[in-house]
Amino acid sequence: MKNNIFENLFVLELANNHWGSVERGKKIITDFSRIVRFNNIKAAIKLQFRDVDNFIHKKFKNREDIRYIKKTMVTKMNQENYGLLVDAVRKAGCITMSTPFDESSVTMCENLGIQILKIASSDLNDWVLIERIAKTRKPVIVSTGGSSLKDIDDLVTFFENRNIPLAINHCVSIYPSKKEELELNQIDFLKNRYPNHVIGFSTHETNEDIESAMLIAYAKGARTFERHVDIISDDHQISPYCSSPIDFDRWVKAFIKAKKICGASWHEKRISPEKEIEYLDALVRGVYAKRDFKKGDILTDKDIYLAIPLQKGQISCRELMSGETLLHDIKKDEPIKIDDIDSPYAYDKDLKEKIYNRGL
Repeated sequence: MKNNIFENLFVLELANNHWGSVERGKKIITDFSRIVRFNNIKAAIKLQFRDVDNFIHKKFKNREDIRYIKKTMVTKMNQENYGLLVDAVRKAGCITMSTPFDESSVTMCENLGIQILKIASSDLNDWVLIERIAKTRKPVIVSTGGSSLKDIDDLVTFFENRNIPLAINHCVSIYPSKKEELELNQIDFLKNRYPNHVIGFSTHETNEDIESAMLIAYAKGARTFERHVDIISDDHQISPYCSSPIDFDRWVKAFIKAKKICGASWHEKRISPEKEIEYLDALVRGVYAKRDFKKGDILTDKDIYLAIPLQKGQISCRELMSGETLLHDIKKDEPIKIDDIDSPYAYDKDLKEKIYNRGL
């Protein structure tokens, strides 16, 4: 069920921050895609689609006292204009993505060739919408803010049964979230409960906390990251839970730092760097003669002792085997080298070279 499209994917939630203006939307896409290219990351820019004429009941369309309705009305955009923004996302080298809030908007996603669909936390148990989304067979990311465990289990089972790639985002739907409200241990919970799915982090904390939250989220195993983005203009300020291009760049650099600190993937053994091996080799005990030896003597445990430093060409505790025949005379307290014993190690050219390149 895992899909490479979700791995290390950044989702830039443009939402309604275009404010109904194609030009403003394009400016956001341009500014943030530059950060994406500069940091060499994989990113989707996500729009929100609503069939506004039918999404809001006709009796409530003029209710300016209801913020959600007011913003939805003033940011209304037709399919043609959404198409211009989607085309701008493609030209910017980003993945196209949308949160459709109704069935007609899912159709618009199909018409515009959107690559990834998002199920918002508020729609996690809207089965009419979920059924329609599943019919597209497109990869889906779901946020889990405010959900019950049964809701998530049901949704995961639904998509698994249809073999549709699904990523699951830990999300706290508080705008903005305080750092003590982030509940990042839920990433562990989701990874353990749904091991066959990519787990992500959809975040709404203020920008002062984004770096520490990213470091922890990545270390816990989140592999897709979503955040609202916006730009400052004369007529609009950035909401506390949205990131400017500068803040987004900080967030991405925290990801790169976390990735470097965490190192290799959890399911494979890391490859140790040479400087680490050299350091540890210096701590390995070498084999020394406890008495004078003659050529042909048989080496036993009571004839040697182990001590540091390990010298170049000297056998260590790692290669020591009892019963080996000495090929040369060796004085007491002298190191016993790989060429001094009749051992399989002495005939392995690569291993012999390695032994002569380590130690003092």
